Amino acid sequence: MQTNKLSFKHYLIIGSMLFGMFFGAGNLIFPIHLGQLAGAHWLTAGGGFLLTGTLLPLLGIIAISVTRSNGIYELARPIGKRYATAFMILTCATLGPLFATPRTATTPFQIGIASHVSTSQAPWALLIYSLLFFSLTYWASRRPTQIIDTIGKLLNPAFLILLAIIFGIAFTRPLGAAHTTAVTSAYQQGAFLNGFLQGYNTMDALAALLFGIAVVTTIKSLGQHEATAIAKTAAKSSLLSILLEAAIYLGLIWLGATSLTRFKLSTDGGIAFSQIAKAFLGVPGEIILAIMATLTCLTTAVGLASSFSEALHAKFPKISYRAWNRLSCGASFLIANIGLDAIIAWSTPMLMFLYPLAITLIILSIASPLFQRDAAVYRWTTGLTLIPAALDALRSAPTIITQHSWVQALLAWDSKTLPLAKLGLDWVVPAMLGLAIGLGWYGIRRWWAARSLDLN
Repeated sequence: MQTNKLSFKHYLIIGSMLFGMFFGAGNLIFPIHLGQLAGAHWLTAGGGFLLTGTLLPLLGIIAISVTRSNGIYELARPIGKRYATAFMILTCATLGPLFATPRTATTPFQIGIASHVSTSQAPWALLIYSLLFFSLTYWASRRPTQIIDTIGKLLNPAFLILLAIIFGIAFTRPLGAAHTTAVTSAYQQGAFLNGFLQGYNTMDALAALLFGIAVVTTIKSLGQHEATAIAKTAAKSSLLSILLEAAIYLGLIWLGATSLTRFKLSTDGGIAFSQIAKAFLGVPGEIILAIMATLTCLTTAVGLASSFSEALHAKFPKISYRAWNRLSCGASFLIANIGLDAIIAWSTPMLMFLYPLAITLIILSIASPLFQRDAAVYRWTTGLTLIPAALDALRSAPTIITQHSWVQALLAWDSKTLPLAKLGLDWVVPAMLGLAIGLGWYGIRRWWAARSLDLN
């Protein structure tokens, strides 16, 4: 089938679409909060944040391109069909109606509206806001081929203009000098590592695996159908998106650090951003922030709803795309109304479980040509990552779970036995061991096959 040659304009449009899909609720508030936590060490913490917040998503898109997969299921299939299905469902649920998609509505509400209504009025205000928000999300995500029009050409430029206004004022009239601000205890020595773990909250590495199907669909709609051409286009477009995202992250982290010269450490980045906007522009600043937060979170919600629906429709074709989309938007609306704090509290253990599995899957996929995508390498690495990832999830769970004696005993054993457990990275050594065993087994089988061929 003939493949059209895309122009630089097409790469910009696809890159803009990816940026709009990636940059959402957590991407706006977590860098600000990280800057406040890191203070004078904001740049070091920012370096760690960029690894999980920008590099991993880029590698995720490249992994899909290298393996020529059209979705998260195909990417994980070498591990086993059942595992691939389970991993896909957990990832879709996390990025879809359980955590990420509801958060796209609760975050802009929290930072732009909640402070202007009373405690008794807040639940009703959130109900109305989230109903309108997810009604728009459903309307924009009805047809996946319209993603470029609704995100790349309309919502994304509006968000960038609003963000540029905030940055322009902040850089010309900074609140203070970032290098002189206080550093919290956790960031005195471990700024880089803590920034790395904070990057989990963006969920972008998981989103990159899910968005792959939307990227492929969009590229095909522009006239490219050959697998190699699609892979190259996806990689180039994602690089443009990630570079822009990295620059914005560093700006937001710096902005959070400078805010400490005027404001106290806030409980979350939404409160801090609201304070900063009001300091620069007064009430109009808060209005700009509310609009900006709504736009950026709406673009992400559209991308998440579309990718969720396409991924599950591809796996379970008897249920239509529109039915999955209704489920995603409807369930997200219901869960959004339990509040932002509850969503974040319960999403953290799921992220601590899924991220190690996503990181190892991305690395294995990119390196797969070296071992011919051998299933043994995938299975050994993933198998030895699963248990410590589950322990990390337990460690970060809400008190209602961690207060049980058996959980505390298990976590105590984990801290004494596995290296880096106290740092939330106890999966690293087992994963490396699994990779070594898998590669060794692959090498032995290759040697034995070659020897048998020579003997014959």
